[in-house]
Amino acid sequence: MSIDAAAFKKGMRHLAASVTLITTRHNELRGGLTATAVCSVSAEPPQILVCVNKTASAHDPIGEAGFFCVNILAPDHRKIAERFAGMDGVEGDERFGDMGEWSTLATGAPVLKGCPVSFDCRLVTRVAAGTHTIYIGEIVDIALTPDVAPLLYADGAFVHGELLKKALQAA
Repeated sequence: MSIDAAAFKKGMRHLAASVTLITTRHNELRGGLTATAVCSVSAEPPQILVCVNKTASAHDPIGEAGFFCVNILAPDHRKIAERFAGMDGVEGDERFGDMGEWSTLATGAPVLKGCPVSFDCRLVTRVAAGTHTIYIGEIVDIALTPDVAPLLYADGAFVHGELLKKALQAA
């Protein structure tokens, strides 16, 4: 028996997650999308997975490039999260234009400065799963910014990770 997609989405709103920006570079054009469907796979070798909708503009470039970066966003990256979620109509390489400071690590995928962590990954496996592709990447480089809280997403809203830290300390 299958449940209604709307009921599934409503239920998933109760799963809080870090907001990430998945980025890649293919044929000298950068691409990216905002995502919360990200998790660790293995510590040895270090691997992470991202679930990307097949209709997302960055879907094919990730697969064709063979690498991607998972940038865990900070609260001051909210506008960037909204842009890469398609909320302001800016698309493709232009999304990178006037927001954020960008660099690269080992693969050449765009890395956003000021993130709590950015995982630079080489694509090792892809799995078709309904409307999405699960991309599994081996982490080949990492950038850490100490003492920066993550931006979270829960119940359809952005939540400042610092609030979560305080709630956990009070518990």
